[in-house]
Amino acid sequence: MQIYPYCPLKTRTIEVGGLTKVQLIQKLERNFIMMNEYGKRLLSDERFKISNVKYNLETVELTVRNLGLPNGGTTSHIFKRARELGLVLCPLELGPYLRLEYRDQTEGGQGNSVQNQAPVGSVTIASEILSANDEFPKGFYLRRLSDGLWLRGYVADDLHIWDPGDHFIFCKAVGV
Repeated sequence: MQIYPYCPLKTRTIEVGGLTKVQLIQKLERNFIMMNEYGKRLLSDERFKISNVKYNLETVELTVRNLGLPNGGTTSHIFKRARELGLVLCPLELGPYLRLEYRDQTEGGQGNSVQNQAPVGSVTIASEILSANDEFPKGFYLRRLSDGLWLRGYVADDLHIWDPGDHFIFCKAVGV
């Protein structure tokens, strides 16, 4: 089994910050980025903080399997394992900026989603969870469908097991 950093992965440098929340929403709309209700709820929540100063983040996209979890794992288990490997959680504000930059995502297809599983072709952004409430969105994921690019929020309880093939994005720790 190939484990980070000796595994297939995608890295990106993303510029984050410098916009107000209103400006960020307008930029998403101008770029025809669609959002589900969970995504809108996250973005509009008062706990969703944005930086008015621009900064760059180094991101790493890899599968749950490449974290050394061949049978998948819960969100907390995945986050813990990533930390052990030197990766860190992303700021929640990365989601919209990453969606604006990552425009060549592979299409996931329509109608192939299974309830309580990450949709085919989706990429979940590992970020701090704002609320323990199982009904409140835990973070963002990116998806491309035939109708365009999506920034979506998701819900998952503490018992949800992510598939070994599910894709996550983490940030590289500063100085790594």
